[in-house]
Amino acid sequence: MKTLRMKLVKKSYVKYFNGFSLQGEEHLFESHFSKSDTTVVGFSYGAQKAFEYVYHTKNRVDKLVLLSPAFFQTQEKSFIRAQLRYYDTGHNNYIQQFLLNTKYPSTVDISKYLQKGTKEELAFLLHYQWSEDKIKEVLDRHITIEVFLGSNDKIINIRETSHFFSMTATYIIKGAGHLLKEKA
Repeated sequence: MKTLRMKLVKKSYVKYFNGFSLQGEEHLFESHFSKSDTTVVGFSYGAQKAFEYVYHTKNRVDKLVLLSPAFFQTQEKSFIRAQLRYYDTGHNNYIQQFLLNTKYPSTVDISKYLQKGTKEELAFLLHYQWSEDKIKEVLDRHITIEVFLGSNDKIINIRETSHFFSMTATYIIKGAGHLLKEKA
C-alpha cells in the first residue's frame, strides 16, 4: 500500500495596489520585484496607497516597491484644477488619454486592465502629499523602499520625483515611460 505524502507549500504573494483606472495589471511589473508575503507593491496611484498601507500597518513588511509613484505635489494648483475639470467634462475621454500617456512609449494594450477610476480617486492622486518624514520613519523600521521610474514618463516629472525619493533605492529605466516599458 502506497503512502501519500502531503507536501505543505507556502504560498508566496505580494500585497499589490493598482494604478488609477486599472485592475489586474500587476503581472506587467513582475520583473521589478520578487514575490514574498512581506513585500508590498504599488503602481502610480497604487504607490500612494501602498505607502500609506505600509506606514500604518502593524504587519511585517520587509520591502516596499513603488512603481512610477504618482507625484504631483510640485505641480501648480491650476494644473490640478484643470485635470479635475477635464475629468468632469468627459471622464471617458480623460481616462482614454490618461491610459495613452500611461503606456507611452510602449505599445502594450492596457485596455484589458481598465477599471474606470472615480473623480474622488483622481482627486486623491493629484492632492496626495508625499512626506519625507514619513518615508524616514518607514526606513527607520528597516523596511527597504525601492522606487522604479521611467526616463520618458509622460505622467510625472521624473527629475522632481527622483530628487524627492533620493533617500530610497531609486532606479531609472532608460527609454521607459510610466508603465516602465520601452517602445517595442
